[in-house]
Amino acid sequence: MAVKIRLTRLGRKKHPFYRIIVADSERQRDGKFLDIVGTYDPMQNPAAITINNGKLQDWIGKGAQPSTTVKSLIAKAVSSE
Repeated sequence: MAVKIRLTRLGRKKHPFYRIIVADSERQRDGKFLDIVGTYDPMQNPAAITINNGKLQDWIGKGAQPSTTVKSLIAKAVSSE
């Protein structure tokens, strides 16, 4: 079972809001997940990214692989702090 750190979409039509989640790689995008690691709101100016670094490092330590989009969001969150 491969575990991925990826985005799941919330919000309404044309107003997206995303959660950064940890899920089995074979699950649906908006299906069951293991944990919520953070959020991403692209509708704010600038886009709001919140990440719980403790949970993120814990899951990466357990072998979870972030998606390319989540990798870029992590880099942006770290550079803005």
